[in-house]
Amino acid sequence: MTEVRRGTWPRPADLGWLAGAAVLFAGIDVALQLAAPTTGALGPYAGLVLRLLCDLALLAVFRFPEGVAGLLVVASLAMLASDLFSPGLLVPADQPSLMTVPTITPLVLSQLPRVMDRRRLLWLGGVLAVLATRPWDPAWNTTPFGLLSTAFPVAVALYFEARRQLLRSLRDRAERAEREQHLLAERARAEERRRLAGEMHDVVTHRLSLMVLHAGALGVVSADPAVRTAAEDIRREGAHALDELRDLVGVLRDGSSVEPPAASPAPVASPADLVADSVAVGVATELSMSGDPEQVSPTVARTAYRVVQEALTNVRKHAPGSSASVSLRYHPGGLDVCVTNTRACRPPDPTLAGSGSGAGLSGLRQRVELVGGRLDAGPEPGGGFRVGAILPAYVPTTEGAPR
Repeated sequence: MTEVRRGTWPRPADLGWLAGAAVLFAGIDVALQLAAPTTGALGPYAGLVLRLLCDLALLAVFRFPEGVAGLLVVASLAMLASDLFSPGLLVPADQPSLMTVPTITPLVLSQLPRVMDRRRLLWLGGVLAVLATRPWDPAWNTTPFGLLSTAFPVAVALYFEARRQLLRSLRDRAERAEREQHLLAERARAEERRRLAGEMHDVVTHRLSLMVLHAGALGVVSADPAVRTAAEDIRREGAHALDELRDLVGVLRDGSSVEPPAASPAPVASPADLVADSVAVGVATELSMSGDPEQVSPTVARTAYRVVQEALTNVRKHAPGSSASVSLRYHPGGLDVCVTNTRACRPPDPTLAGSGSGAGLSGLRQRVELVGGRLDAGPEPGGGFRVGAILPAYVPTTEGAPR
């Protein structure tokens, strides 16, 4: 049963069954009137009019609970006074029923706990019970039926109301406990992310910075052009790694960058370079690009670069002799990456295929999800393989803010 606010008209669902109950009890009162009409000075229909008025009051029990309760008490007093001092005025001298209160009384009392406090309801039930049972003149045909029509519906209604409140309290406590558990889990995850960010910044960033400095120094002091070229490559890749690490630390720390961005950040490597490298080693690879690459942030561009890099690496390892296709679609909402390859023409080299850790796609999926994207990877119907990623336009880091 739904909760009803005090002082409001009943909802359409409540109004429907209340009207039906009022009509039903009105029919019962009419049948009782036809069986034994009143014969007093107020006319043969005086008692029927009083009972019908109480029946109609059921429709207003949620809007005016005190008024309906007062009407029941007044009607019961009038019926009792008529029965004691003027039989036939409001109740027939020879009653066909054992009810000494209005017929609608049990139903009204069963609904009042939804809109009336317990103390007032107990007082009301006690007064009506006294009027119905007539303790000063107990009889087998009035006392039991008087209790059944007053005290019994009050007790049953209070029991179900208390049960409903208990269930609601237990449900609220369970929901509150679930919310607290969720908040505690979120707090624990945030603490772990901050701890990892601190470790990455304090340890990994420091070592990478030293590597970049040593590579730069080696490129300056060495007289061998090959050594200088290799040192420059190491320095450039180290600088890229530092940029990516700064982005990841910013994401782990909920968007707070560890250090201010450089005035001129290092350029993001293009997937076209990966396609050229793949073609250079003998894998027929096609590149398809649409849209403006400037629509996505550098963090997202680096993530897309890693997706293409991992996918083409897997093609070279596990699908020798196949051809690959790389598709990059830039749009205002982000970037869609898709790398597919055809069926392998020969078995993969065992040494090359076993050189990895086996967690490349799993780590790639975590990397994509870290920036708010989604990665899908699986075999194609023709025997090939497909790696697809849907990436946002930016992530909430200092470098990843929309430009």
